Amino acid sequence: MSLLEMKVPSPGESISEVEIAAWLVSEGDYVEKDQAIAEVDSDKATLELPAEESGIIQFKAEEGDVVQVGQVVCTIDTSAKKPKSIASTEVNTGKSAAPLVKVNEKPVPQKKATYAQGVPSPAAGKMMSENNVSSNQISGTGKDGRILKSDVLKAVSKGIKIEVSEGWSGSRETSKERLSMLRRKIAQRLVSVKNETAMLTTFNEIDMKPIMDLRKKYKEAFAKKHEVNLGFMSFFTKAVTEALQLFPTVNAQIDGDEIILHEYADIGIAVSSPKGLMVPVVRNAESMSLDQIEREIKRLAIKARDGKITPDEMTGGTFTITNGGVFGSMLSTPIINPPQSAILGMHNIVERPVAINGKVEIRPIMYLALSYDHRIIDGKESVSFLVKVKEMLENPDKMIFGSKDPKEILLGL
Repeated sequence: MSLLEMKVPSPGESISEVEIAAWLVSEGDYVEKDQAIAEVDSDKATLELPAEESGIIQFKAEEGDVVQVGQVVCTIDTSAKKPKSIASTEVNTGKSAAPLVKVNEKPVPQKKATYAQGVPSPAAGKMMSENNVSSNQISGTGKDGRILKSDVLKAVSKGIKIEVSEGWSGSRETSKERLSMLRRKIAQRLVSVKNETAMLTTFNEIDMKPIMDLRKKYKEAFAKKHEVNLGFMSFFTKAVTEALQLFPTVNAQIDGDEIILHEYADIGIAVSSPKGLMVPVVRNAESMSLDQIEREIKRLAIKARDGKITPDEMTGGTFTITNGGVFGSMLSTPIINPPQSAILGMHNIVERPVAINGKVEIRPIMYLALSYDHRIIDGKESVSFLVKVKEMLENPDKMIFGSKDPKEILLGL
């Protein structure tokens, strides 16, 4: 017998442990090389663990176990021969058979019972509960029809009809669920931000009419030329990167007794996914055009939605933008994403009466919030930064010519 010990690979820098979210095979199965055998949760993303070689698998860790990077989680008997049932299926169909086939010659005791059709794995069950989805809405692709987390992600991403409860049942029962590693890490980081930073929030409002008029006029031509829709996020990202050049401490972070100033702008964009809020990073956003920003945001959002985002794509941001407005938020105080020093919160657009040239007009207004670390960002800088973002969004020409008005450039001012 030749046993291969499979160890947990490092999913990314600074990650030292992961959680076994779900085994995608059963103990004693014959698995193929590169077949996904488990889903593991880190504090940044959910990843699949592929088999390093073909053979019979034996578990060394259970679902829900927290294991260290480099720890052995299973062994694969690489000397085991492929079951005849798999080989014959491949000959007849020309395709690989379902990987979950038992070895008849040497039965292996199983630790887990066979799952009935429609029974979710623990990770899938938690996600179904969070999204109010029932098992009869999802087709399981696991062994014996078991519902896997990937099945839930796929169903939710396709927009399945979510069942709505008609009201309270009157029951006084309670239940407990273990917090996912991602949620536990978020909880730790949020508490540390409150305890370790001098966080303040400043507010302003934006008249969105100029941007909305520009978008309405050019959105069809933009989509036709660049094959991507023109949204508001690219305008905000562009305005933020221009303002960061003028106020570099907003783009900085504290490292002990020193300040790290970044000569680039890696903008974290908070996006909603079936697993929760994630913040993928748009690298070097300061050098991107609007279509490049839109295309990159779309790419990252799709990967987050499908559960394929990697830890590297969510680390290293220098500034974050979050849009609570898509959920109806009027105003909020976003929490800084450490080790960054500031975060911009967007909110919903509501028609409000405002004074324009001495007259009352109805305009689409959005409230903005900038939360910042007062240890390195002064009040003057934070307010000025937000005012500059406001000016550029209300005068889109300034995003084309930088922070200056085109007339100022013409006059050499």
